[in-house]
Amino acid sequence: MNANADPHEIQKFSDLAHRWWDPTSEFRPLHDINPLRLEWINARVPLHGRKAIDIGCGGGILAESMARKGADVTGIDLSEKALKVADLHSLEAGMNMRYELISAEDMAAREAGQYDVVTCMEMLEHVPDPAAIVRAAAALCKPGGRVFFSTLNRNPKSYLFAVIGAEYVLRLLPKGTHDYAKFVTPAELSQFVRQAGLQVDAVKGMTYNPFTKVYSLGSNTSVNYMIACTKPL
Repeated sequence: MNANADPHEIQKFSDLAHRWWDPTSEFRPLHDINPLRLEWINARVPLHGRKAIDIGCGGGILAESMARKGADVTGIDLSEKALKVADLHSLEAGMNMRYELISAEDMAAREAGQYDVVTCMEMLEHVPDPAAIVRAAAALCKPGGRVFFSTLNRNPKSYLFAVIGAEYVLRLLPKGTHDYAKFVTPAELSQFVRQAGLQVDAVKGMTYNPFTKVYSLGSNTSVNYMIACTKPL
């Protein structure tokens, strides 16, 4: 097991892997937010013809949607079950993609500077050392390329909304999905990004309306947020 991975976290998502592509399952939030984050990424760097890698790709929801935009996509994860689901779904959909069971750090050592676009969504809050993942993402990116992260802010509101609200009240996610202590503030992530040699281009918040059951992008980064970065030439 890679040192920068929590076996409990991997097992948690492996146990649910067979439900990854069911939009009514525990992964419904990922299906709901995927179009928003995909279009935000594509607006900042048109994906068609780009070489992209999705770190912590899970069952492949974002990776496959980037491939549909015309990107040459590789997805990596440490859950073998999730990768099997991703691979099977891409075959059924007729998508030509590559999935691999490998850590971000090992992939960065092997394929440094090979990717125009690097994404790492909803993963940093599940690993022991998020800064190491950021460094690996930066290493994988070509000079002039773009790197995108999304994660959960750490504050009382995010605990109330992302843990109590999402897991216990609205039941959008299984109980125990998130460990509040692992949430990462925008200031912390921005520091990791700069220390990895990247520059922050934009920060975007994502909010959920429990009445309309609709997610939207905006300036509110108090719970969910994304960061777009560039690797200088």
